[in-house]
Amino acid sequence: MLTEEELSVFKTNLTERKIQIEKNLNGTAKVMKELRGLELNDEGDYAAASAETIVDSAILEQQSDELTEIELALGKIEEKTYGICEMCEEPIGILRLEVKNFARFCITCRSINEKEEN
Repeated sequence: MLTEEELSVFKTNLTERKIQIEKNLNGTAKVMKELRGLELNDEGDYAAASAETIVDSAILEQQSDELTEIELALGKIEEKTYGICEMCEEPIGILRLEVKNFARFCITCRSINEKEEN
């Protein structure tokens, strides 16, 4: 079980990451809107803008997914279920949580879950 001090550190880390992702998402969305408003002069400009938009869209999607996971983890902290594997209901190792603050599964269950998804 995690101590109150450990929970506080994870909550701070998750909150800081959430704020950073929200800034990133807002900034990227603004840039993409500006790109759509540009008058592109030739196929090279269009290709460059399209490639940049594809990359930005992929980043937006990845960061949106991470934001969802962070919000779920913050909710679990409030509910006192943070750090408990969603599958086996055993504690998730603190080293795993330090690497991935919003981990939902212990290492063993993560492997099982990934196999089932593929």
